[in-house]
Amino acid sequence: MSTVPAPHRDHDRAAAARARCRASVQRHERELVELSRSIHAEPELSFAEHRSAAKVADLLARHGFAVSTPVAGLDTALVAESGSGELAVAVCAEYDALPEVGHACGHNVIAAAAVGAALALADVADDLGISVRLIGTPAEETGGGKVLMLERGAFDDVAMAMMVHPGPAEVCRPTSLAINDLEVRYTGREAHAASAPQLGLNAADALTVAQVAIGLLRQHLEPHQMVHGIVTAGGAAPNIVPARTAAVYNLRAAEARSLQRLENRIRACFEAGATATGCTHEVVQISPIYAELDPDGWLSEAYRRAITELGREPLDRGAEQGHVIGSTDMGNVTRFLPAIHPMIAIDCGDAVNHQAEFAAACATPTADRAVLDGALAMAWTAVAAAVDGAQRNRLLAALRERSAGSSSEEFCTSGGGVTSRGPGAGAEQDAEGVA
Repeated sequence: MSTVPAPHRDHDRAAAARARCRASVQRHERELVELSRSIHAEPELSFAEHRSAAKVADLLARHGFAVSTPVAGLDTALVAESGSGELAVAVCAEYDALPEVGHACGHNVIAAAAVGAALALADVADDLGISVRLIGTPAEETGGGKVLMLERGAFDDVAMAMMVHPGPAEVCRPTSLAINDLEVRYTGREAHAASAPQLGLNAADALTVAQVAIGLLRQHLEPHQMVHGIVTAGGAAPNIVPARTAAVYNLRAAEARSLQRLENRIRACFEAGATATGCTHEVVQISPIYAELDPDGWLSEAYRRAITELGREPLDRGAEQGHVIGSTDMGNVTRFLPAIHPMIAIDCGDAVNHQAEFAAACATPTADRAVLDGALAMAWTAVAAAVDGAQRNRLLAALRERSAGSSSEEFCTSGGGVTSRGPGAGAEQDAEGVA
């Protein structure tokens, strides 16, 4: 029987595993950077990330992972697995881009960092009693790939999940807003705009009335509520009274109940446009609702220690509480199981996510470094959880509780998310950015 105290044994196991993870990331550095740059060079929109998903799947398959694709009824979703330990660690990869500005949210960095973390953890999986799962999640910008995968069971036996997202600042525990993505469609009647305008029902006027109502409503929005949208159809020609118009609006709020109150008011604005003009209208939810982030506190602190050891300087805990990053379907994952979504900084000057300048920064040496540091920090976070007896037991106990309780589908339809139309379930696919 060993006479070495358990804390020392755990420390030694962690140190050895961390060293092997570092060596793995260093060994795969060229492949990881090439993956990031290659995905960046060929941006693909939500649910159409065929080349990007294949690049992720092929690299992992070459290194011995068992890869399944498609999964959860989504053509560009994938699951790659290695190891057989009872503690299932998931690393989420995103790889969709934005219309016109490409990888202006840096999902190429996310995907490559996730692959790096998975490869590193596979090297220590047997020693740590873990199984490693890279989950390729399409359509984060719009479409809610993670929500669809949650409700279809892809995360059911996962004990913890992680991803890192590039941004202008280093934030270990960011906050996000819940979001609902709605399209309003007005139908009127065509007429000659000069000779018989009285015979028309102007759908463009209906949309204008709705826009004015929403603009006036802004003064009375609750704290953290936000509304923004674009016109996607405005008419065919100026001498034809428009019979059909449409707009897509993003509704955001700090949490689900506030979001529902906001939706009720915005729907009233949409209805006002129809009432004022005599047009008919319909409102279509074109993405699942994204919940606000609720990152796991212990895993966030473990990630903070890891990223600090790598020489990065994250915002202090007080400052990061007010650092809102937008919205993400990873919020739904954090509300189903212990998970984190830290931001990793790249040198992007004055640019921020969703700008062309940020897209350019995501294919530079500073982004390459974020891939490698993010991969290693996530791997070290998983090592810390696996060797800490109390945390390991906590994660496994939470998994058993979820398994014995409601399914992920029940979770997604009763507060943690929303069952929504999506690929494989008859959805219309939309290319506008949400997150």
